[in-house]
Amino acid sequence: MTPAETEPTRDAVTYWKVAETPPAGGDPLDALIVRLAAAYEDPSLLKFHLDDVGSAAGRAAELADPARRVSTQGEVLTTADYLSAYVLEWTLHHLDLIAHLPHMPGPPAEGLARSRELLEKIAGSAFPTSLSDKNALLLGTGRRTLTTAEKTELAELTAKLPLVLG
Repeated sequence: MTPAETEPTRDAVTYWKVAETPPAGGDPLDALIVRLAAAYEDPSLLKFHLDDVGSAAGRAAELADPARRVSTQGEVLTTADYLSAYVLEWTLHHLDLIAHLPHMPGPPAEGLARSRELLEKIAGSAFPTSLSDKNALLLGTGRRTLTTAEKTELAELTAKLPLVLG
């Protein structure tokens, strides 16, 4: 993220590009992410790294001017929109990290709710209120398979799912 002087080209919703299919791993960045994840042989090293990075990001966010413009990945956003997109990304990654660790705490309720709101805007449709924020995020991004009942409940929205965000 770099300070920018030009007008925003994206907001928290349009920052996300929705792909038709998940990454196949052929892209060099996709391959790098897999290699970086594998570098953390001991899960405590990843936890330490994410705690450190997350704490620093939280402190920076508290000090940031929400109207300030920043550039990332060739786009310009306000700091507020960048941080909203960041909350969605880190909430999804938090869910990924605890997917098979039921004893670990999940993302904060406020982060889940804000992430759901943003995902609904990206989808252009609200998820049924009967779905928890966590399940809306898991189903909406393909991290959990839809049941037959959920397919019926989601109706036309199922045709858009999963939302592969990039």
